[in-house]
Amino acid sequence: MEQRTARLTILIDPRKKKMFEDICARQDLTPSQVVRKLIRQYVIDNAGDGPLPDWLVAASTAAERDGK
Repeated sequence: MEQRTARLTILIDPRKKKMFEDICARQDLTPSQVVRKLIRQYVIDNAGDGPLPDWLVAASTAAERDGK
């Protein structure tokens, strides 16, 4: 299971942030859920030929099943 203890701070245009938050809300998702999904998918797509840890693959599968 992933541990959600690390913090990632990004700078984003306030207008894009508002649009992003509105879209997340319409989909009943938090911005954090969406960002975690984007990062998880980016890592999976760009890990190369190296093996992926089971917890990462399991989290991706669970997120797809739950629509998160």
